[in-house]
Amino acid sequence: MKRISLLGSTGSIGCSTLEVIGSHPGEYLVTALAAGRNIGLLKNQIDRFRPRLAAVIDEEHACRLKRILHANTATSIVFGLEGYREAATAAGADLVVSAMVGAAGLIPTLEAIEAGKTIALANKETLVMAGSLVLQKAKSKGVSILPVDSEHSAIFQCLQGHRKEDVRRIILTASGGPFLHASVDQMRDVTPAQALRHPNWNMGRKITIDSATMMNKGLEVIEALWLFGLPTAQVHVLIHPQSIVHSLVEYRDGSMIAQLGIPDMKIPIAYALSFPQRLPSNGPALDLASSRPLGFFEPDLKRFPCLQLAYDAANKGGTLPAALNGANECAVEAFLDGRIGFTDISRVIGTVLARHEVHQELSIEAILAADRQAREEAEKTIKGMNHC
Repeated sequence: MKRISLLGSTGSIGCSTLEVIGSHPGEYLVTALAAGRNIGLLKNQIDRFRPRLAAVIDEEHACRLKRILHANTATSIVFGLEGYREAATAAGADLVVSAMVGAAGLIPTLEAIEAGKTIALANKETLVMAGSLVLQKAKSKGVSILPVDSEHSAIFQCLQGHRKEDVRRIILTASGGPFLHASVDQMRDVTPAQALRHPNWNMGRKITIDSATMMNKGLEVIEALWLFGLPTAQVHVLIHPQSIVHSLVEYRDGSMIAQLGIPDMKIPIAYALSFPQRLPSNGPALDLASSRPLGFFEPDLKRFPCLQLAYDAANKGGTLPAALNGANECAVEAFLDGRIGFTDISRVIGTVLARHEVHQELSIEAILAADRQAREEAEKTIKGMNHC
């Protein structure tokens, strides 16, 4: 039986992970759960999976959770960064699913690596912000990092049994989101409710907005550079509206190998949990005969400038990707709160990156400082927009 610690249990990836675990009784044991503020859902998860430990964002939410738990619940409730560390390093856990949203997942993931845990990585921001440090730490501890993002899982699967030196390029596919055919003028008037209606995937609010701006694909490009040890010139993006081909690898002999499946995150999650084996699925299979025709085309960087910003940050490196991520998180939050427009998201990020002083010598302190400074600069930029 494999023992699992799940960071981000109440998010979309966390809930899907628990669905997979619940569908295979006897295969997995949940030892720790970490969530934010959704204590009602976390309470239900604790009741079902009986983890030894559960972590929440702060003491107030920990007290509220304790009050609604059954009196005989044996789960220890912890909180804050120290609580997340406890969940990430939980004794007996074989695998840590890193599914916290945003920069908050970086430190707990590093703690899990330090503790020697195998990582199933859904938190792409960890590698975007600190890819070199994370991989160095994983190498020194002999820790495997298994990708959970559907695109990176697809690449990981397509590379199995092949030599890295034979790879010509990898191609990450993108749905294009809900505004694939919208003009820039139309996107200026987009509301949060419209941006949250993704045509193919059911995801959390932040990642859904990232998909709509294509920043999600930009972050995935940076994540892929670190996961697969490739330069930016070998990581390409193609729009694939049907979300059936999850990504491809092109080899130097001209062959392409792709991974296909229905758009369901439980498939890559199950692969990461069970690797190198595969779990049987109770869900629907891909029916190619009845599928829509599969299309592919280049992204329009003028309409989706966030993707270009991500490539620029990847090429310059250093602390710039951390600044990119911090600015994006602030801009997305401001959009969801109605403080800026949809197309202002890329404007905020571009302004922050232009003002950022890049440091190439990386430490966790330098990365966290870049993240903090980017958020401060983003908030200044947002306030300036609101005063115009």
